Amino acid sequence: MNSKTIHSQNHAWLVGVKDAIPLMGGYIPVAISFGLISLQAWFSIWETIAVSTLIYAGASQFLFVAMVASGAPLWLIVMMTLLINARHIVYGPNLAPYISKNPWWICLMHGLTDQIFALAHTRLPQLESENRLGWFSGAALLAWFSWIGGTAIGAIAGGELIAQWPLLGDVLPFALPALFLVLLAPRFNSMLWAICLGSTIIMAIILKLSGFTNVSIPLAAICGTLSYYGVRNRQIDRRSMHG
Repeated sequence: MNSKTIHSQNHAWLVGVKDAIPLMGGYIPVAISFGLISLQAWFSIWETIAVSTLIYAGASQFLFVAMVASGAPLWLIVMMTLLINARHIVYGPNLAPYISKNPWWICLMHGLTDQIFALAHTRLPQLESENRLGWFSGAALLAWFSWIGGTAIGAIAGGELIAQWPLLGDVLPFALPALFLVLLAPRFNSMLWAICLGSTIIMAIILKLSGFTNVSIPLAAICGTLSYYGVRNRQIDRRSMHG
């Protein structure tokens, strides 16, 4: 490996870190919330930080501490955690073609979150093949450390922060949904994606208001997927007729 290649890979790592910096605005507040909730569920500070370090699964962590605190059986806790993270079955294969040539990519999948996937799915195709793993490493590690750091803040000082600024208790839970909106907004750049994302959002709201809270997200996702392929196939048919 020559010095030019090493420099290029180091640069890719720094670009990954830079691209992931906006994620910290969503990760840290939600991680602080998790740190607070975990302590309220009688986890110690170090146990709380260990959960964020080893499980690192966002919503699954909230469910994990709630089920442990309620005395749920271990098999049910494991099953529900895996069920919530089943979406990674889709995430991994979509990114594997870009970084699977390096033997370290499997270890880096620990850093694959919803936000990292959305960012990587856009950025990796734009990079040279030798720079992709470096970029992913930088982005994933920054996100991971920001989540661990936010958890530590919540576990150690979160109670004092909420006591001093009570409004934070209402604002923190909305940080991650706001981050998702920021990541999705650039995709509204064509009629196809606008219809797909718009129908998903509308269906989720309708199901939520109708009382189908538990199934609103998966059903809305299915609706958005059907809309995407329906509109795309119609566009293809039109082009073939005019071609």
